[in-house]
Amino acid sequence: MCWSASADLVGGTGIAAIGVGCVARVRRVRDLPLAALPLLLGAHQIIESVIWRSGGGAGPATLAWAVIALPVLPLWVPLGVLCAAPPDARRRLLVPLAAGTATAVALAYGLATRPVTAEIRGHTLGYALDLPRSGFLVAGYVLATVGALLLSWDPVLRRLGALAAVGAAVCAALWRLEFVSTWCAFAAVCSVILLVRPRPDPATGGV
Repeated sequence: MCWSASADLVGGTGIAAIGVGCVARVRRVRDLPLAALPLLLGAHQIIESVIWRSGGGAGPATLAWAVIALPVLPLWVPLGVLCAAPPDARRRLLVPLAAGTATAVALAYGLATRPVTAEIRGHTLGYALDLPRSGFLVAGYVLATVGALLLSWDPVLRRLGALAAVGAAVCAALWRLEFVSTWCAFAAVCSVILLVRPRPDPATGGV
């Protein structure tokens, strides 16, 4: 996130707490991955506060942050949206899920074969991972995460997708070298909108 270790810690703790509230409201097992998204993103920001305090580098916290940001999220988001979707809305979500799966595999391979480092740059953190064909990976990542939300049947999820898309554009324009960190922080804050999502009725489907 921007600004400082304290901002990441306080913000991440608050977002994670909202994530706990989202999970507590779940009435169907298949809604759990989506409901847990703020919890995952809040924990992600807490991990980044550790990176701030350690001065960056390539330690375990940096690797843990990169694992969540890179291979986990492009698979988690479309899979969570697909799991929660009613049967008649699932077919169109297979495209972002396929993109997320391919992107996650490529990013996981990159993390397994190349070092990832974090660098404090003023009031932001920048992450460096030398990946070939990064443009294709970014396109697949955006299609998987933002695309899955925008293609959702749920107006709350579509609103979250629109916010994430705007955030991606702003972060790319203002913090090109720190895009991943700042966009993840923006998405974490936006994810709290899931708390106002109506609880699906188990009688309408699911476990």
